[in-house]
Amino acid sequence: MKKINILLAFALSVGFTGCYDLDKMPEGVLSTTNPFQSVGEIRNYVDRYYESGLMGQGFMAGGGGGIAGQDCNSDNMSGISANTRLMGQMALSNASSMSGYTNVRNINYLLDNIDKCPESGSKEFSQLKGEAFYFRAWYYYDMLMNYGELAWVDKPLEPDINEMMLPRESRTFIVDKILADLGEARDLMVEKNNSSSMRIHKDVARALISEVALFEATWERYHYQKEKGKNEKFYDYTLDEASLNAKIDDYLKQAIQACKEIESRGVWKIHNTGDINSDYRKLFDTQDLTTNSEILWFKMYDGDKVGNSVTRYLNTGGGNIGICASLVDDYLSRDGKPLFGNELMNLKENYPDELDPEKRDPRLAQTVAFPGQRMKPLTDANPYILEWPALAGDGTAFGTNVTGYVMLKHVQIDYTGDYVSEYKGSTPAIQFRYADILLNHAEALAEQNGEANASEIKRILQPLRDRVGMPGVDFDREYNTDASYPFKDLNKYVQVVRRERRVETALEGKRLKDILRWAAAEELIIGKRPTGVLFIGSNLPENYGDELKYDLSDGNNIYLTGSKGESLRYILPISPKSMPDGWQFKPNRDYLHPITNEMLGLMDGLWKQNPGW
Repeated sequence: MKKINILLAFALSVGFTGCYDLDKMPEGVLSTTNPFQSVGEIRNYVDRYYESGLMGQGFMAGGGGGIAGQDCNSDNMSGISANTRLMGQMALSNASSMSGYTNVRNINYLLDNIDKCPESGSKEFSQLKGEAFYFRAWYYYDMLMNYGELAWVDKPLEPDINEMMLPRESRTFIVDKILADLGEARDLMVEKNNSSSMRIHKDVARALISEVALFEATWERYHYQKEKGKNEKFYDYTLDEASLNAKIDDYLKQAIQACKEIESRGVWKIHNTGDINSDYRKLFDTQDLTTNSEILWFKMYDGDKVGNSVTRYLNTGGGNIGICASLVDDYLSRDGKPLFGNELMNLKENYPDELDPEKRDPRLAQTVAFPGQRMKPLTDANPYILEWPALAGDGTAFGTNVTGYVMLKHVQIDYTGDYVSEYKGSTPAIQFRYADILLNHAEALAEQNGEANASEIKRILQPLRDRVGMPGVDFDREYNTDASYPFKDLNKYVQVVRRERRVETALEGKRLKDILRWAAAEELIIGKRPTGVLFIGSNLPENYGDELKYDLSDGNNIYLTGSKGESLRYILPISPKSMPDGWQFKPNRDYLHPITNEMLGLMDGLWKQNPGW
């Protein structure tokens, strides 16, 4: 009896089962003693999931997550302190509860009771039931990315210890269940031709199908390649090699099919007015995207009732963050060639030549602000024209740039509302756009058989190049075999689509997910450190004079690579004392979060700890 009581108490805190308490009506949602007597009650119940963390709420200076800050957990962007996970400093004592099960439990309650609704024959009923399946799939996908193997719970459980103690299932078992839920969602929901409802629909379900299937296909492939024969296994070790390869192939086919279904409708298009220097950027600072043909689903902020602080922290080129050189260096030259060696160094020596849209892919200058860029509305008394990066800062959390590369993407430079107060901005939170579909399709084809699919990959990616006036994809021209390039050993088809993904989705909070599924921490993270612009060896020092302090025992406002007297030194956003040997991500464990010891103990050996923990 004591064991049962402990398990029930723990379930309350982690939301693992918890359905024993659902004889109580969910507060503020249902109005009758018999749940879901109307479509309105179902809608109210489902609406709460549109307000969850799924939608990317807000922005925290220093890269704390949200619309514009999430890439600080990757090699794309940095704050002033090192990311704990990339530094290999996660601790078992810090393991968090698997709170996604709380949402799964509540959605299971809905799905278990929804067909009792007297209005079950209506179109809106079908739509809302599809949304419930979608959100259950989303929460499982989110937990899969963080924890790997899971227990699959798809019905409310009785408070019986034998029912609640469920084993973790294999990765591919869980992914198959997620994809099945998304298939149900797709079949139940309506077709939409724009995002004006700001609700999910068939093409959003297809978009997530393509993402989940591609995620797991690449996760299984690259983790298997790196961990074959090792003790720590992050892939589905329950399958033999032939079965695993068949599963990977099936997931790639599902990703490709979902993308084809979206593309074949002819509804969604890459936003392109012909303005190659602005069209890309304007996607990310336009409050109302309901008529934009690229946007499948987004959350609109009104800046009054519900707003965010993106522009507040970034409108003077600061935010206590900075874009990393690793990202900047990955943009192709204007004629579509990779830049490295002397050619790249020549651009770095005269800031800001390396950002010039006449010399580089124009998406770069629409992501990282090029000097002369206005950062505030013209109606402002001081519209702020960026001249030089705010390296010295102004003593505030949002007045300093830490790498010399200033974020422009997501900044509302023509915003007419209140952009200087907390939570008053209206930078949109884009969930899926057509570019995501094209990138998923191209990568799945490259993973399937890049050589055989080369012409199709080129066709699929052409609209992204056309928007910014870049040459179409040429796998030979773009293939980077420089000894310092992290993906030099990949085949040219996979390498090119990975670069295109990084450039197109930069600073959208997706980079870490890619690093994890490609098992690429060894190539991109371990032993490396975030760096910024070339400082010593460029024209920057002469433009700051005594404003900047460095190489002092204390009181520095910037740090540099190397030592005093060296001819080439780059800005370091993070003090070298706190990361003397670069990031120390532990590849034998840090690809997944740990499971709490409490959970492991209560499951009586049914659950094993994640690898390396």
